[in-house]
Amino acid sequence: MCGIAALQLRNPSLHPRMGSLLSSMLCQIVDRGPDSAGLAVYNTPGLVSPGTSTLSLLGKDQGITTADITSGVAALLPADAAAAVRVVGDTTLVSAAVGTDLLAKAVTETVPGATIIGRGEHVAVMKSVGHPMEIAAEHGLEAMAGSQGLSHTRMATESAVTAGGSHPFSVADDLCLVHNGSFSNHATVRRELKREGVVFDSENDTEVGARYVASRLKQGDTLEEALVNLGKVLDGFYTLVVTTADSMAVVRDPIACKPAIIAETDDYVAMASEYRALAALPGIDNARIFEPEPGKVYTWSL
Repeated sequence: MCGIAALQLRNPSLHPRMGSLLSSMLCQIVDRGPDSAGLAVYNTPGLVSPGTSTLSLLGKDQGITTADITSGVAALLPADAAAAVRVVGDTTLVSAAVGTDLLAKAVTETVPGATIIGRGEHVAVMKSVGHPMEIAAEHGLEAMAGSQGLSHTRMATESAVTAGGSHPFSVADDLCLVHNGSFSNHATVRRELKREGVVFDSENDTEVGARYVASRLKQGDTLEEALVNLGKVLDGFYTLVVTTADSMAVVRDPIACKPAIIAETDDYVAMASEYRALAALPGIDNARIFEPEPGKVYTWSL
């Protein structure tokens, strides 16, 4: 059992409240996954900036100082790339005015043991082991602004309790996926993706789903098409939420084994594993509230 809370803010006037709203939602799903937690926030000032790529690295201790990371990365990039490193809670953020592939190459050469858990121009990903609200507080979630937020509380079943096994999984630019449930044939799909050259960072079945979606998007699928195709390939019981720089999608397995509830207003779209996580949102009394239908992909764009 895991918990999901996701929020897309259509009304820019709510952007300054993104962190506080998502934090209030996260608080209500802690008991669904007390082992570890993860967050993805979009367009959050101070964490990401337009025209700049940001990599989120797992852990605040990378084995060398932030100054050494900065100088090492800068030496491998163009002079005007303006490389910068910032530690936020248990996450290290590395930014520069270059593409993510070039930045990732510089980071892995500078910090060979680094695990990249997020990448893109718009998203910062943070995850750790421990009580979800303590993780949120350590990273300063409540004070964050942004256009979208995604959170997950994990109760580990098919793999160990590790920060790397926490969700979200972000395996392509600005793409994040969280998952409540399990994929029964993830090992088979993992082998197929590996044969196509896909590299994995963990043994988590959710990463297989994220890598599959990224692969389909790279082949030209829309987000909706990618998730429809996922339902044809991956077996299991699941609720998935996928976010990109400007969109959010929700899908449940064909028999809707795992819970999900959605609230939609002119100002926002919110999804959670339980209604109580939505109850304190502004305007909830007038929201359209519904359970996603089995196997149907729902998408929203900013």
